[in-house]
Amino acid sequence: MSSARQEDIYRTAGFGVAGQRGCFPAILVVDFSYGFTDPIYPTAADMSAEIEATKELINIGRAMRFPIVFTTISYTPGELEMLPWLRKATGMASLVAGSRLVEIDQRLEPRATEPIIIKHGASAFHGTNLAAMLNGAGVDTVIVTGATTSGCVRASVVDAVQYGFNVLVPEGCVADRSKPPHDANLFDIQQKYADVVQVSEAMNYLRSCGNQRTSTR
Repeated sequence: MSSARQEDIYRTAGFGVAGQRGCFPAILVVDFSYGFTDPIYPTAADMSAEIEATKELINIGRAMRFPIVFTTISYTPGELEMLPWLRKATGMASLVAGSRLVEIDQRLEPRATEPIIIKHGASAFHGTNLAAMLNGAGVDTVIVTGATTSGCVRASVVDAVQYGFNVLVPEGCVADRSKPPHDANLFDIQQKYADVVQVSEAMNYLRSCGNQRTSTR
């Protein structure tokens, strides 16, 4: 089926409508830890371009004083034997607390003031206090970056919407191990859950929101 035909089917069904955007965004960096970004590990892939784009984005967010939140998957030895996900996706069992694999990639230069959410499943929201943190900060829009598009990014996007946040996904800031699932999930995210945008559009949105805040002080 052609991409144009696919677009027509979804448009007729009422999908793909442009989402709303608030005035106080946060940037969520999902699992850009070495276990996903350093190809020396079997669970990882080369995500250098996406890391660089995300770094540029979060530097604008920092300059505009918007919240930046990182996540990492990390398991204690006792959890490894008990979680069904690790019996399905056995490679994730290598993400052991205290190992380099669970550390945030230092190319992003994470700051001590930027929280790191420890999670045990795909979504950044499941079993964590992320929604409470964002609500407490007054966030109305979440810009989701990170890895992987077909897994933890998608799950986090879906949960962000279900928690009532507007969501943007900069296409150049999310990565996967393989292009087909990456592309398919971006298509589906755009149709149902979030606006998939160019990195430049997300940057301009951050600057616009930051300038609005400055002008109203």
